Amino acid sequence: MGSEIPNSDSDWAYPLTDEDLEAIDSAFSAAAAVAPPSKRHALSYPDEDGASVDSPPKIRRRLPDSLFVFQKQHNNDPSCSLLPCYRNRRNNSYTFPFREIKFGGRVIYSRTLEEVEHAAKELLDFVEAKKRKEGQCVLGLDIEWRPTFRRGVAPGKAAVMQICGDNNSCFVLHIIHSQIPKNLQSLLEDSASVKVGVCIANDAAKVLQDHNVSINNLKDLSDLANQKLVGEPKKWSLSSLTEMLICKKVPKPTKTRLGNWEVEVLSKEQLIYAATDAYVSWYLYQVLKSLPDPADNKSLENVVAPE
Repeated sequence: MGSEIPNSDSDWAYPLTDEDLEAIDSAFSAAAAVAPPSKRHALSYPDEDGASVDSPPKIRRRLPDSLFVFQKQHNNDPSCSLLPCYRNRRNNSYTFPFREIKFGGRVIYSRTLEEVEHAAKELLDFVEAKKRKEGQCVLGLDIEWRPTFRRGVAPGKAAVMQICGDNNSCFVLHIIHSQIPKNLQSLLEDSASVKVGVCIANDAAKVLQDHNVSINNLKDLSDLANQKLVGEPKKWSLSSLTEMLICKKVPKPTKTRLGNWEVEVLSKEQLIYAATDAYVSWYLYQVLKSLPDPADNKSLENVVAPE
């Protein structure tokens, strides 16, 4: 049976050093020096009447009210720490560091065939319950593998698969050791659940190549974002889409991201990294689905955002 790991907020607190602050100041100075005059704005502060001093006109792009309704539904859930993004709606060329996302639920880790089979059975039951209650089930899904740094050497097989379907639990399956047993294959091939992620078709192709198992009913968050957000289509990453929609930063420590995902037992840092990616994929899908299509909401442009 899979094991759970505790999630402590103290593990996420990394105070800035003097060197960090100096680097941030240097970056802002360099950006201001090279920016075209028409793109440069002085930092503005509200005056005593609440108006903005030396700021660009208050013509903003507003996220629809449905997004705020979705958030209100989750305000009483302590594990849901994501908030609607106000900062990206302001026409200001300066941006400040975003706070990191913290997944507050359980991380359930399985590495043996029996543990992964048991975890997959839990997920199958979860999907059936969601279908009965809501009509469909959405699963955030992502994979990790051991990278290669030598030319001509192929990267490792898909080693870890993480799946999340709500705020409460994320399953991290160490499939390099367990392979993909029957229950997990049934879950992945079943079209009853929507599997969501950024460039998720690429992940599905790798799983098919490495483990000969198909993942069905995929929904790419980048494609969905381009349908929902006004403007030129772009290739979104999970990080850029998270910052755009909810003003949060997905932690991507290089040591963890490019680490060895084929180790015998994943570290706590690897487990949190993996679970966070799946959780954010699931959450962003909820946010994007709550947004109206541009054709149904032409008034989003050039309106003053509610304070």
